[in-house]
Amino acid sequence: MTIYEEALSAHKQWRGKIEVTSKVSVLSKEDLSLAYTPGVAEPCRKIAEDKTRAYDYTWKGNSVAVVTDGTAVLGLGDIGPEAALPVMEGKALLFKEFAGIDAVPICLATKDPKEIIQIVKAIAPTFGGINLEDISAPRCVEIERALIEELDIPVFHDDQHGTAVVVTAALINALKLVKKTPQDLKVVISGTGAAGSAIIHMLVDLGVKNIIAFNKEGALNTEMTNATFVEKEILELITPQNFNGTLAEAFVGADVFVGVSAPNLVTKEMVASMNEGSIVFPMANPEPEITYHEALAGGAAVVGTGRSDYPNQINNVLAFPGLFRGAFAAEAKKITSGMQLACAYAIADSIAYSELNSGYIIPSAFDEKVVDLITLKVAEAARKDGVTR
Repeated sequence: MTIYEEALSAHKQWRGKIEVTSKVSVLSKEDLSLAYTPGVAEPCRKIAEDKTRAYDYTWKGNSVAVVTDGTAVLGLGDIGPEAALPVMEGKALLFKEFAGIDAVPICLATKDPKEIIQIVKAIAPTFGGINLEDISAPRCVEIERALIEELDIPVFHDDQHGTAVVVTAALINALKLVKKTPQDLKVVISGTGAAGSAIIHMLVDLGVKNIIAFNKEGALNTEMTNATFVEKEILELITPQNFNGTLAEAFVGADVFVGVSAPNLVTKEMVASMNEGSIVFPMANPEPEITYHEALAGGAAVVGTGRSDYPNQINNVLAFPGLFRGAFAAEAKKITSGMQLACAYAIADSIAYSELNSGYIIPSAFDEKVVDLITLKVAEAARKDGVTR
């Protein structure tokens, strides 16, 4: 059986990957009186007096809504909310398994950003955080920004910032191996949607100065007329702003390539034109912009992809469980860029310098110390940024 056939069979057997279980036993009238009526009235009264007490008396402080409209699911595109449900269940499972956080999949039958914003605001009292997932760009940016502004709980779009955090973590460790600094890099980015835009923002926060970004039409520059509002923001961040050459031309003398776009856009000859000690992260799924082995054959010093069958898998599961756990530990009202950068450094620091090598720049998602370190560093950053309750 192929992995797809095996997974289909398993999902039919599971009939869902998560379930609701009780934390308390109800075996007597006394148990029932405490957990439900009449006893439950007292915590209700306390919360009515002060809604923040929901964090003391309910699951709110350890719960996340995983919200999608099904418009950008994995590499499958706009497949609808029902078809997105297996992925959202999987995300909820990962929250629980890796960080002990209770997560609920919410798949919405609307693509209207304003409706999505209103629905999420309406259900927010139930949850301690909102994880937006698989919503197409640039709508996802509009939705996330509005919810961050209007809610007092952490809101995080994982396809944007989760990817950016793990890419940044991988880059931090790769730079240690090739002995370069962010300020000295020439970086080429293919893909300026949700993930690509967030990666650019985070690389700028890291200290990268020279970035050339490409969308389907070509290089972002001041002459383009059809840029999205997200791309216009990127253009204000990057230098140079007037590059209008091809992707192959941008590769010449580059130090880093990051791909979040489409398969087979990059050749080994393009990689060979990069500077010595080049870092190549082709992450289009399921087929990357260039294969792992072709990138190595082109002379890349370090290669990472989104795939689990090659070394250096750049996987969002390394970021979002610990990031939310850290936000909850600090009672943060939002997730800041400082918290995201702290998460990236924590992931990178999970590997001792003596253990780093070209095939090991990013820890395993199953390394238990990763979530603990992220929790600590993200909570510290939340307090430093002044976003705690």
